Amino acid sequence: MSETIKTSVDIGGVCLANPVMTASGTFGYGMEFDEVLNLNRLGGVVMKGLSLFPSKGNPPPRIVETSCGMLNAIGLENVGIQRFIKEKLPAMKPFDTKVFINIYGKTVEEYAAIAETAEGVEGIHGIEINISCPNVSAGGLAFGVDPVAAATVVRAVKAKTSLPVMVKLSPNVTDIVEIARSVEGEGADSVSLINTLTGMGIDIHTRKPLLANVVGGLSGPAVKPVAIRMVYQVAKAVNIPVIGMGGIMTPEDAVEFMMAGASAVQVGTANFVYPDAAEKVVDGIEAFLKEKGMTDVNDLIGSVEV
Repeated sequence: MSETIKTSVDIGGVCLANPVMTASGTFGYGMEFDEVLNLNRLGGVVMKGLSLFPSKGNPPPRIVETSCGMLNAIGLENVGIQRFIKEKLPAMKPFDTKVFINIYGKTVEEYAAIAETAEGVEGIHGIEINISCPNVSAGGLAFGVDPVAAATVVRAVKAKTSLPVMVKLSPNVTDIVEIARSVEGEGADSVSLINTLTGMGIDIHTRKPLLANVVGGLSGPAVKPVAIRMVYQVAKAVNIPVIGMGGIMTPEDAVEFMMAGASAVQVGTANFVYPDAAEKVVDGIEAFLKEKGMTDVNDLIGSVEV
């Protein structure tokens, strides 16, 4: 690829070599994919969701294929922030790709404690906050569906870390723009969207839900039009970078998100189908720029003509 083409993007203070990241929960702790793609080709890797202490997640079955994607109710199984720092993170340090941890908690205090634990740790370049988790102090209402609760989490995390903070927005809301503005107001450095849509499937022969958890998160190509619309709306409403995701399977999908206003993208469900999907998206974006005679990937951002 010609050296005259600029592919780097700035995401809330983190410079990515290119705008392609992997989505949390679909790429493990990064090294699981080392043998199937070149990790150095990726702009960033977002680790699977980390909690304050290890979590076993939900009982199986907890992932099922749908006609245009998949339903999952993994339940955020993970090794916990301390074991991650000790056992998983060191393997990623030799790579150039930026590492973002994704964090979640049942209380505001848990979010803050995880952020504080990660502060100053070499090899962590940013934090993505998963606010699609039940707030136990509010009767189980997810932080991400209430602008006040979402803002409270961001405020608590920002008080404990100097790392750039990205907030992952839930689509299961009446007005995602309101949530985006609320977290921007508390200092979020960027927002990523969309998280999964709440869905359900039933085995008609057993009359039982396909997931042991009954409901789960729908992702994959089926959600892409919804995600594109929300990225477009949020990008027009906030002044911080927007990272788009939701059904990106091809380079063309990624370009579409960027034209809608995304400064970067995250590849998620595609990793289950094509383990090298993210690298192919990187290659395809560069090929698209060359084909169109463009010299800067940033010129794609928000370039849709309405």
